[in-house]
Amino acid sequence: MGSRRLVLTCVAACSAAALVPGPGASAVTGVTAVTAVTGQLATPSAAIFPAADPAAAPAATTPAVTAQAVLNRLTTAQRIGQLFMVGGSVKGLPTATRTAISRYHVGNLILTGRTTAGAAPVRALTAGAQSMTTNAATSAVPLLVASDQEGGLVQVLQGPWFSRMPTALTQGTFTDAGLTRSATVWGSQVLRAGVNVNLAPVMDTVSAAFAPLNAPIGALQREFGHTPAVVAEKGSAFVRGMRSTGMALTAKHFPGLGRVTGNTDTTAGVTDRVTTRTSPDIGPFRSAVGAGAQLLMVSSAIYSRIDAARPAVFSPTVITGMIRGDLRFGGVVISDDLGAARAVQAWSPGTRAVNFLNAGGDVVLTVDPTVIPAMVNAVTARVTTNATFRARVNAAALRVLTVKAANGLLGTRIAVTGSLSTSTISSLQRWLGVTRTGTLGSATIRALQVRVNVPATGVWGSRSMGALQSYLGIAHDGATTWNTRTVRQLQSYLNTQL
Repeated sequence: MGSRRLVLTCVAACSAAALVPGPGASAVTGVTAVTAVTGQLATPSAAIFPAADPAAAPAATTPAVTAQAVLNRLTTAQRIGQLFMVGGSVKGLPTATRTAISRYHVGNLILTGRTTAGAAPVRALTAGAQSMTTNAATSAVPLLVASDQEGGLVQVLQGPWFSRMPTALTQGTFTDAGLTRSATVWGSQVLRAGVNVNLAPVMDTVSAAFAPLNAPIGALQREFGHTPAVVAEKGSAFVRGMRSTGMALTAKHFPGLGRVTGNTDTTAGVTDRVTTRTSPDIGPFRSAVGAGAQLLMVSSAIYSRIDAARPAVFSPTVITGMIRGDLRFGGVVISDDLGAARAVQAWSPGTRAVNFLNAGGDVVLTVDPTVIPAMVNAVTARVTTNATFRARVNAAALRVLTVKAANGLLGTRIAVTGSLSTSTISSLQRWLGVTRTGTLGSATIRALQVRVNVPATGVWGSRSMGALQSYLGIAHDGATTWNTRTVRQLQSYLNTQL
């Protein structure tokens, strides 16, 4: 994303051989299977995309196998929905965002704007958003929830429970080990707020001399340094730290915004006349992928020495040729904003979505939720009539689901009943990292008290309950014991964490 909204966080990119998993998640294998899936037109009463031949699937239980099993149960509309990330205000999701998820089956959310209210209201918002992923909406597949947590002016989530992050340029002065440690802390804080994707790091290289003239990156100190080597080293350290928490990272803005003056959010026709397919500035993106980034964001600028005919976000040369071919990247390719950005307004919303997917992209990001109907309808129409496009959509949905599986999002979810059942307590204990007994003993209570920042006495009372309600972002009701309202919110929140 450019600098005007500064609202996204990017999911980390993965190598063609593996998506680096977080704690407790397994490595992703079978990327070839992810990229080679095809589909055929089914009978009118069946889904357009048939189930894959079981004999052709890998035998072992891997994220790719889990993703394929989930893909097989999705309707055509739900598969298409996995290819969109819709914007919603971090201060409260508007009706258009809710409609995108419930009616148009959109499977991913980007938090827009800014908040200084801290983590508690974000926890409530993300838990509420995940509760919308019903069987009818997404076949109960959870959302990738993204935010821009770069540092400096680009930090959507601020306030209590969130550290203030310095600019990337300042982060670039840290030792590698120090930056990795800091990023681990930042990632843990964001993940505990229910955000599982960071639309960061920025892997663009801007020279020191040009930085003041570079509106999207250098003018805001979003770069880690002024040479490809420094950007690669420090950006990779950032990825390793955040990735160690289970957060998915996004390397952006491929193939780089370090040689332009205009901001694609606010300016049409932004053009890089220097970067080539083999420029050194490509190197940092390769490094971020190697460090564990599972998503890679494509710029909406034009690169005249790579593909002068169209923005990178619509370019098969950039996405299929460079990202899939040169980088051998098998993860999720996500667009820069295709909703409100000035750089893409010459194309209709539907054409933007179709062009990006047709070029080889996976997730259409739009900070403007009102364009989702037009985008989804255009993709649906093309899927119905074009077998090649249908196969691309199918493969893209599988890549998205594979990243979700690699990050533990396709496991069994807790039933939101309001009852503090044995299974709920066991899930709570898993989240707290204590022995799973299924009973709420003093060890579990002490661990929970530490987590919600009250004295760890091992005895649960009104003060502990009030602190838990604050942590979950719900109003205090004076309860001294576990009531239905609090347990339901806890169950919804745990579904964002496990």
